[in-house]
Amino acid sequence: MKYLLVREDDEGEDELWGRCANVEGLFVDPVPPPREVLTFRGCTPAGLLRDAVSRPGETTALLGNGYVQASDDTQVGWWELVDAVVLAHHPSRSDPSLVDVVVGAGVNGAEGGGFTPSEPSRFELFMGNSGSAGQCLRVDGLLAPRQAPTKIPMELLGCDPTERLLSALRRPRQWERDWAELWALDRTGQVMAHPAVGLGIGGARPSVLGGTLLDITLTDGGDDRPSPAARPVWESWYQGVPTVPNQWAPYSSQGRSAWLRLALHARRPRRPDRSGGVHHLDGRFVTDVPGLHCAMSEALAGPGGYFGWGMDAFRD
Repeated sequence: MKYLLVREDDEGEDELWGRCANVEGLFVDPVPPPREVLTFRGCTPAGLLRDAVSRPGETTALLGNGYVQASDDTQVGWWELVDAVVLAHHPSRSDPSLVDVVVGAGVNGAEGGGFTPSEPSRFELFMGNSGSAGQCLRVDGLLAPRQAPTKIPMELLGCDPTERLLSALRRPRQWERDWAELWALDRTGQVMAHPAVGLGIGGARPSVLGGTLLDITLTDGGDDRPSPAARPVWESWYQGVPTVPNQWAPYSSQGRSAWLRLALHARRPRRPDRSGGVHHLDGRFVTDVPGLHCAMSEALAGPGGYFGWGMDAFRD
């Protein structure tokens, strides 16, 4: 059994719901949101947005992923922007010292406590890991209603359910809004990762693996699943925490990011305290930001070690 379905009980203790031999639908890319056109009115650009609107003779520029924060005196809401692109920009009619910026992006609906400020008075744009990209007076099109993101199901294969899971199978509607964790085990039984999964049950049937096992469909496998690019990384870590340097080097940026996430959760043997010592970083394979953090982690904590996956964590 390579996976455990675990839910926190009313006392805050982890409760085993079932053991499963395998999972189909664990490695998926999220369905991208529909593209929309937003107009940021009366902006004071900063960071990436300032760079985008300051290039002579160019009206378009790539911004990447980020989010918009809208707030009033009492509430704050956030909207995620996916693959944002500046389509046009020009001085604001109300104040030529400000800029109106037209942006194309996928937009995921409001987050942050499930509320939206009724009349936001402040809008701020954040892009990537570069901090604030500026403030604006309003954003046309942002507050429009949107459908919830498409749910991607997950199949738990070859499950040996506990009585708790059997009870949920008999009364599936009772648990359709609840969540659990899927603990992925390595060959030694250590937990490699524990993504959150929804407990909405779409069906159960005798397992294709035979015996008394069950195959169970979860209607929402959650947003915490790794990308397909992470599959070979997980297969490597399934053999145990790496002991040889630079095993992360052959992977893509997505794979290296997955490596760092597994390193974060890994249980490593205690090492001697090397505080104040000299640490040598092998930079031969540092070709991207995740690779830099893989190399720094190995230099400071050894193969399979973790020392953050972003500059904020590294500064901490």
